[in-house]
Amino acid sequence: MDRVLVVTGPTATGKTRLGVMLSKALGGEVVSADSMQIYRRMDIGTAKPTRAEMEDVPHHMIDVADPEEGYSAARYVQEASRCCDDILSRGRVPVIVGGTGLYIESLISGRDFAPRSSGSREKYSAMYDEIGGERMLELLRERDPERAGRLHPNDKKRVVRSFEALEEGVSISGHDTITRSRPPRYDAAYIVLNFSDRAELYRRIDARVDQMVESGLISEVQGLLSSGLEAGSTAMQAIGYKEIAAALAGETTMEEALELIKRGSRRYAKRQISWCGRYGDALRINWEKTPDFDEALRISTSFWKQLV
Repeated sequence: MDRVLVVTGPTATGKTRLGVMLSKALGGEVVSADSMQIYRRMDIGTAKPTRAEMEDVPHHMIDVADPEEGYSAARYVQEASRCCDDILSRGRVPVIVGGTGLYIESLISGRDFAPRSSGSREKYSAMYDEIGGERMLELLRERDPERAGRLHPNDKKRVVRSFEALEEGVSISGHDTITRSRPPRYDAAYIVLNFSDRAELYRRIDARVDQMVESGLISEVQGLLSSGLEAGSTAMQAIGYKEIAAALAGETTMEEALELIKRGSRRYAKRQISWCGRYGDALRINWEKTPDFDEALRISTSFWKQLV
């Protein structure tokens, strides 16, 4: 089975830098696993690496979609797996770098996704709005009781998704059972970055938000909205974008928006930390006050060479 290297962890822990260093040391190329860096014209708020930060290392799965497009984990797996397979075919190492756990897990596991029926989302979404989540779950329970038992009536997105799949003749619970029985697509070695002191991580997250604002985040959001991108679009729901869009619309002050961004980023980091807990055999690098990237490179390189 083909082996890949994954560098993950919560936001603001140095994944981008270590990923580049490892790619240069191991003859690799970076495959981004960030659900917002896929979008063009969204650079500052997504902490997208600059050309200088890439250090001439090829980066894939960045700027692959317009913000106006819908994008899904299914599409990510399809496109990112092609990138990884191409890198492997050239005798190089895919270094998957990012903090979107669902993207990473779906890519590594070889998961595919239940099919969608054209137009059914709108139909079942309207149906949900008309009859409510409780009644929708009752109807779902008649056709896919296992799936219905795992859903909350307020989880409109997943309830509607379940009916979409059924319209194609597939129950999501049955589809997931088949998917879990398949061998993974890649053999992954995981490196998880974090800070020993949670307060230090939060301090760095807050400082990063301040730096994004200084670098022009507000202007970036203004430009996106001026181009016609709707505030309710999927891309604009990213942390940093939705809060500033609300402030620009007069729904809150910009000062309040920045505090909401910091709070949302800290909460997201907590979820990322929890997700990374599932990687039991990972190399875990916990920074102190100042990350030592040279030492991390040494440890990570040794870790990788022991596995290949």
